[in-house]
Amino acid sequence: MKLALIRIKGQVGLDKDIVETLHRLRLRRKYICVVLENPSKEQLGMVKKVTDFIAFGEISDDVYKELVKKRGQKDSKGNLKPFFRMHPPRKGIESKKHFGVDKGVLGNHKNQINKLIERML
Repeated sequence: MKLALIRIKGQVGLDKDIVETLHRLRLRRKYICVVLENPSKEQLGMVKKVTDFIAFGEISDDVYKELVKKRGQKDSKGNLKPFFRMHPPRKGIESKKHFGVDKGVLGNHKNQINKLIERML
């Protein structure tokens, strides 16, 4: 299972605990994507803590390959960097918050995260 996390909210006005958790997940800037392969129990706990600031879901293999091809960067040692810098989504974000009727970008999207990632490539 691969879990894709995308930071949607910026840094201004966030609690220090939330900022620290985002840093530990390597989500240091807005519109950064991180893919966790087989996330541990601790990582899932951190994701649950920052649910109101990120969009996440299970990424398909096809979209992951496309993400690595278009946005993958090598570090100085030639390895793939652990995060991907993304564009803001094309056609914008309808609403950031969930208002009960599956609107908004934040929170768990399950398989719908693939559509959001494709809009951000």
